[in-house]
Amino acid sequence: MIEAFQNAKLALEAFLADGRNFTTLDLAADMVAECLGEGGKVLACGNGGSACDAMHFCEELTGRFRKDRPALAAVSLTDVGHITCVANDFGYDEVFARGVEALGKPGDVLVALSTSGKSANVVRAVETATKREMRTIALLGRDGGKLAGVCDLEWIVPGVPVETPTADRIQEVHMLVLHALVEGVERRMFGSS
Repeated sequence: MIEAFQNAKLALEAFLADGRNFTTLDLAADMVAECLGEGGKVLACGNGGSACDAMHFCEELTGRFRKDRPALAAVSLTDVGHITCVANDFGYDEVFARGVEALGKPGDVLVALSTSGKSANVVRAVETATKREMRTIALLGRDGGKLAGVCDLEWIVPGVPVETPTADRIQEVHMLVLHALVEGVERRMFGSS
């Protein structure tokens, strides 16, 4: 079981070693803070554990992270009624795209999570967001898949072990990124605590 912690440490060390990740974090915090400051909203989507990460990210914005402050507009596209309706009527590939179409406006931000970068429904959400003139941020894994280089900003967490990276190690780094992003947004909008 100690191997899980050792692999988590390796994944984090690999992320820390690439300075571009922190430039991207600053740019993403600027982007989200600007969007929210102008009355826009953040949408987030992902499948499985990434759906849970999307929900957690949004509740940190609408609720509270480090300190009391006004609620920030964020919606996770994980409503089970919406997902099952759209999957039944249009197919599972459209579940997030339809949410983006319904709620996304120009200048809003979509945060898309996919440990493979290949999830068809996440790819479709990004395509729809781009057509709606939204800004896009991707948290990806492995080689980034189909979404590599597609969004305005991205992080690609290669994962460990390198030969066969696992989604859990990628998701752990994604959650650290999302927490750091919320912290950066709060600092930009409300100052440090």
